[in-house]
Amino acid sequence: MERERLDALPAKPGVYIFKDDEGKVIYVGKAANLRSRVRSYFGLFTGLPTRTQKLVSRTKDLEFLITGSEQEAMILECNLIKKHLPQFNVHLKDNKSFPYLRIDLDEEWPRVEITRRVRKDGARYFGPYASAGSIRRTLRLIKRVFPYRNCNKRIEGNERRPCLNYYIHRCLGPCAGAVEKHEYDQMIKQVVLFLQGRQEMILPELNVRMKEASQQLRFEKAAQLRDQIKAIEEVIEGQRIALALQGDQDIVGLAYDEKQAYAEVFFVRDDKLIGREHFVIEGILDEAPEQIMTGFVKQYYSAASRIPPLILLQHPVDETAMLSRWLSGQRGSKVRLRVPLRGAKKKLVDTAAENAARGFQMARAKQMRAEAAGSGLKDLKDMLALPGLPLRIECYDVSNIQGNWATGSMVVLEKGLPRPAHYRRFRIKTAACADDYAMLRETLRRRFGRGLKGGGSWAIIPDVVLIDGGRGQLNAAVEVMGELGLDSVPVISLAKGQEEVYVPDRAHPLRIAADSPALHILQRARDEAHRFAVTYHRKLRARGATASAVNGIAGIGPRRKKALLDRFGSVEGIRRASLEELSETKGISPALARRLSEYLGS
Repeated sequence: MERERLDALPAKPGVYIFKDDEGKVIYVGKAANLRSRVRSYFGLFTGLPTRTQKLVSRTKDLEFLITGSEQEAMILECNLIKKHLPQFNVHLKDNKSFPYLRIDLDEEWPRVEITRRVRKDGARYFGPYASAGSIRRTLRLIKRVFPYRNCNKRIEGNERRPCLNYYIHRCLGPCAGAVEKHEYDQMIKQVVLFLQGRQEMILPELNVRMKEASQQLRFEKAAQLRDQIKAIEEVIEGQRIALALQGDQDIVGLAYDEKQAYAEVFFVRDDKLIGREHFVIEGILDEAPEQIMTGFVKQYYSAASRIPPLILLQHPVDETAMLSRWLSGQRGSKVRLRVPLRGAKKKLVDTAAENAARGFQMARAKQMRAEAAGSGLKDLKDMLALPGLPLRIECYDVSNIQGNWATGSMVVLEKGLPRPAHYRRFRIKTAACADDYAMLRETLRRRFGRGLKGGGSWAIIPDVVLIDGGRGQLNAAVEVMGELGLDSVPVISLAKGQEEVYVPDRAHPLRIAADSPALHILQRARDEAHRFAVTYHRKLRARGATASAVNGIAGIGPRRKKALLDRFGSVEGIRRASLEELSETKGISPALARRLSEYLGS
């Protein structure tokens, strides 16, 4: 970098931006004194850390932005890192779109919604959550406890019939005028307290309301409140921690290698561990743990909707005093950053760090599986002379006992990994005896016949069809694909025992090395299809056994048989059940329960 440009930098706080020869932002930093900080990079090259040497060697241009203070520079630095994701900066993976829960208390009938943008609109925000999966788990929990509405219809209170959620006690039914406004608002306030971790504040009010409903002989309402109280108590019990902590605090643990890090955050509110989230941190490049922790704290708490007064860290951060002042400004009251060295707080930090290490290990294992899958797909492409990588593999298997309860299964691997949402099961209808070939033909005709008509995942044509079996099963499958005009789709089969791969128009099967990633992908698909078929087959067989065992009992039809099977799993389970348990089953009266018990000899 030219000396004249470095000398011209202002001795003021601000942000500096390094760019490579293509004009791409590769690093963003903040400084209390721009001139001193930037010049330190371009002094004695050999004295710099290896990572910094790489950064300087790639820097061909720089820009800077002056700010009013070092705190303002830090906020701008966070925003620019989120925007550009520079290669040499530590940054949260996908941190620009973390989801939040939003409750607009100014709405007439408030809802709990997912959003990815926090606005200054007066609504209450909770988060950020690490992923859509974690926020949906939270939503399922609070929906089980609090029957708020989740529709977006205009509420006028004059609907003739509320939706199903009302009848299964998942909504209070404001659309049909089934709840007063003040009662609904009361429930929404409880949702807010629940998300804040203040569950104990909800219980006294619910207990009072339950007793009032009981005294007024509103027993169904009292039962609903009783179940709500029980659900909240279960949540509280699950959140209790053994360590004697007081107040609100976050605990941050780290696990990392030379390229990536994994942060685990525990949220403690009112002596309870109310939740935990994990975050992937990229752009490590041999950073020290102190720099990784500093980058995480800056970026996570710049987006957090709530900051506690105490944050316990596994590693110290750079510029602790300045970061504390910034966090205090964000919170509106004092925030302390501490690295505990002993006692209960140290134990909790150690627990967060252990969870981070295990989570990181699992994430790395998943990444390694994905890399191995990619290698295996390439090998499969070469072995089968495919035009492209077999990104979608569908595997088929059938299961029966002498032709009874025959089932077919379809499992899907995408990029070498299971895609359970696309799995399908088929109850065999046309094959009259134990004919594996006929059952396989029916399964394929139904699957691809439906696919040719279009619609959802059925319409997706796989890159490879894999059959569990040998030459006979392969020929049956090829016949069906030809009938349907899909003979361009590669079909192969994998035979158990020698693990041989049969290919059409090839006299001898392929023998793949036992340690080949390509064979592992085929084995995974084959084993998963077999497991899926056998599981469904056993379920049908159990239902059939239950149906035949209770056929002689008057008053037990298909619905009650299904209810008994869903609850007790088998005839033996029904036989072991008490009269009270039987009568609690949907559709089973005490008299019918007694008759059933006597019939089965329980």
